[in-house]
Amino acid sequence: MAGVTEQTNGFSEHPPERHRGPVVLRGSGDADASTTDQRLLDSRGPSDWVHTDPWRVLRIQAEFVEGFGALAEVPRAVTVFGSARTKRDHPEYQLGRDIGAALAGAGFATITGGGPGAMEAVNRGARDAGGMSIGLGIELPFEQGFNPWVDLGVNFRYFFARKTMFVKYSQAFICLPGGFGTLDELFEALTLVQTKKVTKFPVVLFGTKYWGGLYEWIKDSLYAEGKIGEQDLQLLHLTDDIDDAVNVVLKAYQAWEETH
Repeated sequence: MAGVTEQTNGFSEHPPERHRGPVVLRGSGDADASTTDQRLLDSRGPSDWVHTDPWRVLRIQAEFVEGFGALAEVPRAVTVFGSARTKRDHPEYQLGRDIGAALAGAGFATITGGGPGAMEAVNRGARDAGGMSIGLGIELPFEQGFNPWVDLGVNFRYFFARKTMFVKYSQAFICLPGGFGTLDELFEALTLVQTKKVTKFPVVLFGTKYWGGLYEWIKDSLYAEGKIGEQDLQLLHLTDDIDDAVNVVLKAYQAWEETH
């Protein structure tokens, strides 16, 4: 029938459309006559676009590229978490130095959040013992900066990009006494191991006095009420002995090597 090619049931066969790269927009609305190239080369106009979600995606991508590139050739490593508020004259500071040195002696690079306190202590102990000392920092409202004993530092805007690097380039986590940040990383690691996103990944809680209450709550509440299984409870290793902690890491790494 003549004239039907343009309209079918009241709808245009080829409605007006606008293109934004791979995105097609159809229907009513003010058409943008400019092109992407034109907008790129035009230096005039508002700068709000640098704060839009599409632009953030590029920043996120850049963080992953930078992190993967910087850490790709890092040898076997262990991430150690702990409080940024630990003072240099506190016994936990010396403990951090001893753990960093012990990991270096066992052939592991040491990764921390790169900040002060317990993180500084671990980086310092690793560096003093001739090991590789790595810091993965995070942009915070209050400035921290990398401690002086970080050999390789990568700073992140986004926590999730940073967390990926902690897990991807570590063979184990050791948690010294710490606050919310340490708890966040602890339970993130446990969830990843429980759901088998990562394998052969021990999580060591160092300090029975500090972590004992949490461990008992997990056992007496979560496990006792069936919220986790026995194998989940075994993901945590509670200790006060540095040699024991390093041995747990070594055994897990040897088991990982056997499967790779």
